[in-house]
Amino acid sequence: MSAGENATLTAAVVGASGFAGGELCRLLTGHPNFELVQATSREYENKTLGYVHPNLRGVDVRFSSPDDLDSVDVLFASTPHGVSMEHIDAFRDAAGTVVDLSADFRLSEEADYDEWYDGHVAPEHLADAAYALPELGREKLEGADLIASGGCNATATMLALKPLVDSGVITPDDQVVADLKVGSSEGGAGGGAASSHPERSGVVRPYAPTGHRHEAEIKQELGLSLSFTVHAVDMTRGAAATCHAFPSERVTTGDLWGAYREAYDDEPFVRLVAGGGGVYRYPEPKAVAGTNHAEVGFELDPENGRVVAFSAIDNVMKGAAGQAVHAANVALGLEETAGLEFQGLHPVGSP
Repeated sequence: MSAGENATLTAAVVGASGFAGGELCRLLTGHPNFELVQATSREYENKTLGYVHPNLRGVDVRFSSPDDLDSVDVLFASTPHGVSMEHIDAFRDAAGTVVDLSADFRLSEEADYDEWYDGHVAPEHLADAAYALPELGREKLEGADLIASGGCNATATMLALKPLVDSGVITPDDQVVADLKVGSSEGGAGGGAASSHPERSGVVRPYAPTGHRHEAEIKQELGLSLSFTVHAVDMTRGAAATCHAFPSERVTTGDLWGAYREAYDDEPFVRLVAGGGGVYRYPEPKAVAGTNHAEVGFELDPENGRVVAFSAIDNVMKGAAGQAVHAANVALGLEETAGLEFQGLHPVGSP
């Protein structure tokens, strides 16, 4: 479906009471082409959006039951893993375009869900799904009617490493180690005891030392098998990736500048931040909080034959809601940056 840049489209958000769901509602109500007509929540049915999301108190929309879906142009599903695959037929019946923010359609092979998740109950839809990290390639998103928005940690990691892969600085045979530091909002609105303030405050806690599920996306989309570790840290929004790559061939700082500029000079949401002046010399989650922007950067360690690649995103925005809206813009032929122009704030508190 291609709507054109001046179209007005109806939109629904399923799972609108969560953090990413709330951000979707915020973005859609400020989007020049979307009219938010439905936001669903079983727990808060008939409550206003502002009851859960205080920044949306001025929005005249109430939560409704997900069992009664309106017919809309675009449905955004912001539900926990496993929900969308159970209800995908209903979602596709209700909307011409479905954008799913869970992991349910990110992997193209049913066998990968057996390996990384708990299987898949609707594998017949996997071939229809377009993986959404627009910076990896827009062609597969154009006109797509089932979009699988990429995972936040995978997004941060792939944005850091993509220029090295595209330029041939690293190959699938080279060693790559990715270390992620992530905020508490990754645990979702119902994150449980580990996400409660007394337990989360002040920590640098490894919670996925090995075997993180987002590795599967990175292998599928970049062709890399890498070592991947995730830490929970004391911030609310943000995912920061520090990736250590060990190329088999010698590389120079000039090679790296060329690779990153080639990859991102024309990208509207990627900022190259690589050791300049000032306080924020490398990618920093605080600098992109609330935005759909990503910061990427690098440093060369010639003595050890190592390239350190960095990225920083807001996990709820570039890692979820913002990326979903960006992908929908591309799929529907809208202005790519529509509804996503916010540049962030400075100074700002903890992301």
